[in-house]
Amino acid sequence: MTSTVHSTLQHLTAYAQPRRLLQPATILAAAWLLTMISIPILRWVIGDSVLHYGVIAGVILQAAAVLAISVQAWGARTVLRIAAIVIPLSWLIERIGSTTGVPFGPYYYTEALAPLIGGVPAVIPLAWLMMLPPAWAVAYAITGAVRGWRFVLFSGLAFTAWDLFLDPQMVAWGYWVWETPGLYFGIPLVNFAGWLLASMLLTWLARPPIPPVAPLLFVYGAVWFLQSVGLSLFWQMPGPALFGFVGMGVMLVAALLRRRD
Repeated sequence: MTSTVHSTLQHLTAYAQPRRLLQPATILAAAWLLTMISIPILRWVIGDSVLHYGVIAGVILQAAAVLAISVQAWGARTVLRIAAIVIPLSWLIERIGSTTGVPFGPYYYTEALAPLIGGVPAVIPLAWLMMLPPAWAVAYAITGAVRGWRFVLFSGLAFTAWDLFLDPQMVAWGYWVWETPGLYFGIPLVNFAGWLLASMLLTWLARPPIPPVAPLLFVYGAVWFLQSVGLSLFWQMPGPALFGFVGMGVMLVAALLRRRD
């Protein structure tokens, strides 16, 4: 126990050094956090019109922060390889899903999250890219591996847990519509099976190296905290807030208890 506390303190001290605070990943992460915190404030001052720009800015900044963290750990070539897999394939999955109903169930995107490419908002593949590496960090911390079915499964579970927050919120904001509302606050349960299968497939195809656990777990934990607070206090969605708090929280706690750096 003493050695674990000592190691954690050493890690936090290292990341608090001025040189680290000036790194691009840190600056981008700070900009992302400030943007997410400001969205409900700006909505109160300006109105609902701020949501469109806030969501897009939040996704772009979080994706940029995650990519910067990944570049530091893996190098630009590996990150480009992974992005070249995740971005087009996630768009294709969403395109197939929104036109055929497979594997998520019948839904379609509205113009509220424009611009759209082939009926899919351009920002959606970046959302996959911004959350898959944090999910990989969770899975690696739990399993101690970046290959094999356990890593792929836990990556998918960590990624899908995020949608317990996301889908009810985005539907309430009018960004996509389910043709037949389902049992989970209007979301069909098959949607989560689709998320699990799609994220497992992308993880298997991307074959990521060992992830930088600490900074990516920070991103995963920040999303969990911001969504829990945002949905419960600002967006009047206590049900999804509770389920997301538990879902992502279980994955985060498991990762922290079994963390491997």
